[in-house]
Amino acid sequence: MKKTNIQWHPAFVSAMQLEFKEDRGKLSFEKEHNLNTKPLQIDLLIVRKENDWNTGNEIGKLFRKYNIIEYKSPKQQLDIDVFYKTQSYAGLYKSYGETLDGRKAKDITVSIVRDRKPKKLFQYFAEQGIGVENPYGGIYYILGEVLFPTQIIVTKELAGRQHTWLRALTDKIEIGDMHRLLKDTSHLEGKLDKEFADSILEVCLRANRQIIEKLEGDDTMSEALLEIIEPLIEPMIAERIEPMIAERIEPMIAERERILEIRFQKETKEEVAKMKKEGIKDTVLLLHKLGHNNDVIKTAIMEQYHLSDEEAAKYL
Repeated sequence: MKKTNIQWHPAFVSAMQLEFKEDRGKLSFEKEHNLNTKPLQIDLLIVRKENDWNTGNEIGKLFRKYNIIEYKSPKQQLDIDVFYKTQSYAGLYKSYGETLDGRKAKDITVSIVRDRKPKKLFQYFAEQGIGVENPYGGIYYILGEVLFPTQIIVTKELAGRQHTWLRALTDKIEIGDMHRLLKDTSHLEGKLDKEFADSILEVCLRANRQIIEKLEGDDTMSEALLEIIEPLIEPMIAERIEPMIAERIEPMIAERERILEIRFQKETKEEVAKMKKEGIKDTVLLLHKLGHNNDVIKTAIMEQYHLSDEEAAKYL
């Protein structure tokens, strides 16, 4: 079975849109923001439209005017080099303002998001004496060695009820989180919000295929929730079944083609043999009419059609 490429980053952008659903009118979301003309991109840039904006979302407590978000999917590393690379992105973003110091350093923040806590990175912070503060569940402020206010967000540690969308971006989702994701999705009304939720759901289901069987056999699942996931599950089931069917059918097709080829070759040989016999008979008849005796005719057809003495005698 071919490996499916899971599109984590678009789903992350959708999750952030839903995380700040109540504040969306006061924020601008720019996914894959290009840094100058070089092939460097910020995963997500959130620009605050109003200076006096306040949010109830703990993730946004650190936000200022320009907020650079780096997302790491479950299989991607978050180590010290990635940490400093993100700081460098923020530095480049600051330096590429339209005017000199057009983007103030004090107006820029950095957020790095991952589903599990990067233990080696936090170990590095401890060894280097870099302060870390944990003001909210799953949110860690880095207090030293940074040019800009920086937070690391561990989505697995975020409060489930408040951060359904981000917690869903994992390859080890728990059944309770999946139920909450489906229920929250069912409560969405706007077309755009539903599209964001579908993006998250699809990635979540693709990354947690084992959960599909549990959901299908879960008696507590309401019909309404099943209706949400069925359109997403059906293509995934087809992806799993099609290679299995192909694996069984391909040998059958190959055997059928082999039989047809053998039959074709046999029929071709028979046709050629029939035409050869008719040609020999016509030659014998013509030579008889020209007055040749059997010995002459026999010698002639043996040479012309590569016949043995016995084979040639049958035509006389």
